Amino acid sequence: MVRTTVSVIKADIGSLAGHHIVHPKLKEIAVSELAEAKSSRIIEDFYVTSVGDDLQLIMTHRKGVDSSEVHGLAWEVFKRCADAAKELGLYGAGQDLLKDAFSGNLKGMGPGVAEMEFEERPSDPIVVFMADKTEPGAFNLPIFKIFADPFNTAGLVIDPKLHSGFIFEIMDVIESKVVELSSPEDMYDILSIIGTPSRYVIRRVFRKVDREIAASVSTTRLSLIAGKYVGKDDPVAILRAQAGFPALGEILEPFSFPFLVAGWMRGSHTGPLMPVSERDARPTRFDGPPRIVALGFQ
Repeated sequence: MVRTTVSVIKADIGSLAGHHIVHPKLKEIAVSELAEAKSSRIIEDFYVTSVGDDLQLIMTHRKGVDSSEVHGLAWEVFKRCADAAKELGLYGAGQDLLKDAFSGNLKGMGPGVAEMEFEERPSDPIVVFMADKTEPGAFNLPIFKIFADPFNTAGLVIDPKLHSGFIFEIMDVIESKVVELSSPEDMYDILSIIGTPSRYVIRRVFRKVDREIAASVSTTRLSLIAGKYVGKDDPVAILRAQAGFPALGEILEPFSFPFLVAGWMRGSHTGPLMPVSERDARPTRFDGPPRIVALGFQ
């Protein structure tokens, strides 16, 4: 069976009027570059969008996770867009590109990356979340509720494939260490760790019954790479939905509550995360509120 990889790669490479919106020209460049990559069979399909000042590349391909070819493609797209941003005089041109040359993988180079590889089901819904003006730990609470809270996800009680629970892969982004904990038996331990979202981030979630990938979250912390504040990390995430995974409504439900996240102005404040459409993904007032957009794909 052919395995499919979904890659969501984002970067802030320049914005109009401060840290607010991606210039249409940059998205045109990205679409042109990815269309050429699709015709060359490097990728199978793609979607380009933006959330706040972050350019988002959503791609499907057969190259697997951490593919140097796909990561190199994204890097070249961002470099071309950064060059155009400089010509246009955009603010923060190339801001998230923290290294000078691509070295085979985007880890530690600035762009945020969430990826997962799986054998496609006959119908395989996925949800891509993209946030702006906040940090990767902002996903800790909703991811926990989606995969471990039966009051949010009734499937944990009803669906035999969900009933055994899920395995949470949690990363210490300062020490670059990873631990795996299972729900429901390790629920209290999971909560004790992810309650410090600035350091401990849920990176991946697996279905316990067969260790099938269920979720992937970007964990890039820009300040830890650059050694100084260079903007918020603006995380992305991929979740699989339905038929042995949480239903779409269960995936969206945690975001109906305005829980507090770090970010906002200069990345130094705390406030509610606000779900919006692509059209409204333009943080402005006090560089906020932090926005999150969810896109569904089949």
